[in-house]
Amino acid sequence: MTGPLAERFGERARVTESYGDTTVDVEPADWIELLTFARDDLGCAFFDWLTGVDDPPTGFQIVAHVYNPGSGLRLLLRTSVPRDEPRLPTAVGVYRGANWHERETYEMFGVVFDGHPHLVPLLLPDGFEGHPLRKDFVLAARVAKAWPGAKEPGESGHGAPSRRRTLPPGVPADWGPPDAGPPDA
Repeated sequence: MTGPLAERFGERARVTESYGDTTVDVEPADWIELLTFARDDLGCAFFDWLTGVDDPPTGFQIVAHVYNPGSGLRLLLRTSVPRDEPRLPTAVGVYRGANWHERETYEMFGVVFDGHPHLVPLLLPDGFEGHPLRKDFVLAARVAKAWPGAKEPGESGHGAPSRRRTLPPGVPADWGPPDAGPPDA
């Protein structure tokens, strides 16, 4: 599989194979060319999904999975966009099925897909602020309402000795009850 990709993209693409799957990484400038090549030259006519991956501190990976139903070829196509300016050209002109996935990625990660025909929120309620799949997004519900799961060890009066109470990951130290501050250094 690396032959046609290397011939077309040369050093502009990094192709790796793992567990029978082929992954192709390119720069954002080559994203649409890679998707078009996968569809037109490699026969990957089936667009499966597209999503984002928060990769702090640098930015976000945009990942698409495409498939050739005739040969069974599966490709994982990736590019990275910077955290401070997460923009990428839309893939809707190559794969119409990318429309919904790009809207979801825009809403959940804040990645803007330039040229998208209708880049508006898709899943969250009107007026929602923030991007909930970013790792720096604070899950306020974990602070406003106690976690309904099992108690921390030592809180129930049985079991292990008590330990210092901590806030859930991603919650600022000034949120929540006073005894739930950051652990002592």
